[in-house]
Amino acid sequence: MTQEQYLKNLQVPTGPVDVVLDTDAYNEVDDQFAISYLLHCQDKLNIKGFCAAPFFNSNSTSPENGMERSYDEILKLLTLAGKEEFKAVTYKGSRNYLVDETTPQITEAAEFMVKLAQGYSPEKPLYIVAIGAITNVASALLMDPSIAEKVVIVWLGGHSLEWENCKEFNLIQDVAAARVVFGCGAPVVMLPCMGVVDAFRISGPELKAWFAGKNALCDYLSEYAHSCMAEHGDKVWSRVIWDACTIGWLMNDEGKFMKSRLEPAPLPEYDGHYTIDPARPLIQYVWHIGRDALWQDIIDRIGK
Repeated sequence: MTQEQYLKNLQVPTGPVDVVLDTDAYNEVDDQFAISYLLHCQDKLNIKGFCAAPFFNSNSTSPENGMERSYDEILKLLTLAGKEEFKAVTYKGSRNYLVDETTPQITEAAEFMVKLAQGYSPEKPLYIVAIGAITNVASALLMDPSIAEKVVIVWLGGHSLEWENCKEFNLIQDVAAARVVFGCGAPVVMLPCMGVVDAFRISGPELKAWFAGKNALCDYLSEYAHSCMAEHGDKVWSRVIWDACTIGWLMNDEGKFMKSRLEPAPLPEYDGHYTIDPARPLIQYVWHIGRDALWQDIIDRIGK
């Protein structure tokens, strides 16, 4: 790929593009919003498939269990959205994280990404949107390094470069995979969590006003988000809906939802900090989210 094409692929696409979403959908409520938003952006985003990613927290008993629950959650959302045709292109991903930076986890999700990406080119890339531990994507790149120039990877992972560390949930689950992706040569768009995407919040009253009663999918999103915050009782609270911002970047024509800049790819270290080297390849680094404008687009699309 030429440097000119590489830099072009780091810009928001101007026309319809093909997209795969890699998601740990049962991890928390934000994945559900991202999936729902993607399903309602098909005027620009042509969905080629969904892949379930591993995760391990209080919502799972192991990375494998997290992946299995995420797979089931994707199918549930497709039913609620009336988009059951996409169940045929929904794949189970890795049951664990990378053991090192050279050994892929061979799964149906990784194999699907490899086979699909092989049909693209630098001039017409496949957009892989990742909103969990990036194990499946790294595995695909290790299985066939040639696909790096045929894809654009949009990842919500890590914290901002100004944050005290890079111990963000998606990144710290599989540092090896993050290092593979940031060093593979593919164009990467990074949406950092703390310090950037944490601005994309919604409160309880807003959820009720904008989602409740609109349709079955909106009811599910509102009720699920409220249930996740039930421990706050009558206290003031808001919820960050992290993952929806990745879809927002693809829809970010003329910078209407967020701002970004080119930065050398950070190298996540195993001790939880970034190494910054100006000689590393450039990535697109999102540094500001226009909260109100992006929420308006999500509400207008999902709430129809």
